[in-house]
Amino acid sequence: MAKREAVEATVTGNDQEVGFRALVMKRAIEYNLAGSARNDSNEIVHFTLQGDKQRIDLALATIQDGTKRSSGIKITTTSAAIDPALNTFTIVDWTSSSRNITNEYNLVFELRASDTAISPTDAKAAWRQILEKTLNADDLKKLQPND
Repeated sequence: MAKREAVEATVTGNDQEVGFRALVMKRAIEYNLAGSARNDSNEIVHFTLQGDKQRIDLALATIQDGTKRSSGIKITTTSAAIDPALNTFTIVDWTSSSRNITNEYNLVFELRASDTAISPTDAKAAWRQILEKTLNADDLKKLQPND
């Protein structure tokens, strides 16, 4: 059986209004990792990842690169306790400044039973499905074809 772990991470740098939490969730979907991502009250991104250690390491390596619009990203991680009941990854209070989506949504990915990684393309499709089932009709109209 694969070695499981959990990590807590704090992000510094230009990580606000650049799609950073969405990036973290897309990697969680790709690598089938549980956890959450949120902005703390001081607008610092904080996230947790739980699952296969090797896949967490792969996800963190990609997340460290940031998004096209982020810069100066530094991620500090610490070990966390594994929650055996955790089977989702959630972005808490997601909005999109680039799409003028100001309603706050909790976007939830449910872990796949197969516990395997999928392609980035398939992860992006799963992300889109989560948006389509969560956002209200007015906000859905604001999505772009490549979202």
